[in-house]
Amino acid sequence: MSISRQPLFFFTLLVFIAVTLFPPATAHAQAVSLLYNFGSKSGDPLLPSYSGIVAQGRDSNLYSTSPSGGAGHGTVFKITPTGTMTVVYNFTGLADGGTPNGGLTLGADGNFYGTTTTGGSCCGTVFKVAPNGKLTTLHTLGAKDGGSPLAPPILGADGMYYGTTVGSVEAPYGTIYKVSSGGKFKTIYTFDATHGAYPYAPLLLGTDGNFYGTTNAGGSNTSGTIFKVTSSGALTVLFNCDGAHGVDPVAPLVQAFDGNFYGTTFGGGSGNVGTIFRMTPSGTVTALHSYNFSPDGARPNAGLVQGTDGNFYGAAQEGGVLGFGTVYKVDISGVLTVLYDFDQTHGSFPNVTLTQHTSGSFYADAINGGSGANGVFYGLGGNFGASVTLVTTAGKVGKTIGLLGQGFKGATAVSFNGTPATTFKVVTGNYMTAKVPGGATTGLVAVTTPGGTFVSNKQFGVLP
Repeated sequence: MSISRQPLFFFTLLVFIAVTLFPPATAHAQAVSLLYNFGSKSGDPLLPSYSGIVAQGRDSNLYSTSPSGGAGHGTVFKITPTGTMTVVYNFTGLADGGTPNGGLTLGADGNFYGTTTTGGSCCGTVFKVAPNGKLTTLHTLGAKDGGSPLAPPILGADGMYYGTTVGSVEAPYGTIYKVSSGGKFKTIYTFDATHGAYPYAPLLLGTDGNFYGTTNAGGSNTSGTIFKVTSSGALTVLFNCDGAHGVDPVAPLVQAFDGNFYGTTFGGGSGNVGTIFRMTPSGTVTALHSYNFSPDGARPNAGLVQGTDGNFYGAAQEGGVLGFGTVYKVDISGVLTVLYDFDQTHGSFPNVTLTQHTSGSFYADAINGGSGANGVFYGLGGNFGASVTLVTTAGKVGKTIGLLGQGFKGATAVSFNGTPATTFKVVTGNYMTAKVPGGATTGLVAVTTPGGTFVSNKQFGVLP
């Protein structure tokens, strides 16, 4: 099977040219706050990650990447929840790689893990970087490894990191790999178009210990797939995308409190500009909402995040009243409410999935717009309570996991779905560890502190 599909980069480039030449009127901010204009200072990150993850660190700050800016080949940057930005690392485009599009994920060791789409000896790199900027190249991707990864690897239940590549000459449809924190690398699956092609998004670790993801193309309808893959590389196509349920997914999935998976597609639906869908663990897909360009937004690159209020929050890179994208919430039945219309002055084309900070607020960046048209970093506030974030979302009894939060000092109890943990340790006010206790079952993790009891914003899966 052969697949010919224009990369979404070209589409984004055309949109960028159009909005630069024909700027619209300015909208007024509502729930969204502009925290930083990229390019405000010399050496700044520029045009932040195309599809990246914004990761909360143990220090409670936020970390991500930009594919350009810095010394010219992209950056790792840190930004505080109030908007103070610091460049952590400047890529050279040589052995350390360049053009890091994917953002970062937090590892069990406190380092961040990411990828570059270019550089190395061939096709990009996989790296880890400490909060102080010390970068270690874990693996230089070769032609057989796949190449040009657009997502960072994520932490698996076994302590390895699992990621995707978009493709290379010898693996043209992309791959799935695993890598250790020390750099031991192995390709565990090579896509063949029949089972999907071009996995742009990061994987999701399900509460069952398997990984779930999407491909932008391939499958029986050549419109993308949703798949499950084990840590050993056994892949199952759960759904072949079609017009009614959406086509060309580029965003990651999220597993909700109800155990189902939710996501977005770049196209398809009644308006042919994308959908929001729900998928059961067995692969039954229901289209919950079709974007309509205005007022909803259109063609989302970003996925969904379930907030502590039970609603999902997302961003559409186009559309809305002004045409520059939207931030919205959608309830579990698919009713969508636009919270903010981007206006170019305050940012445009939000491509990145929102992340909910343990303080309750959401954060992400937009690839374009702002005072210098180099993108912005923004926050979405509201009446969201503080919560606990799990560094990993699945593990066996006896495994020690990391927890991010607020006000951990003096914590008196940790429980896994109501089962008390007998072993836990407060490291800082924002980070602690806990051992999964015997008898624990899949569910929410709660931490009792002098300031109250805080619950995780995702379920932890207790594995056999």
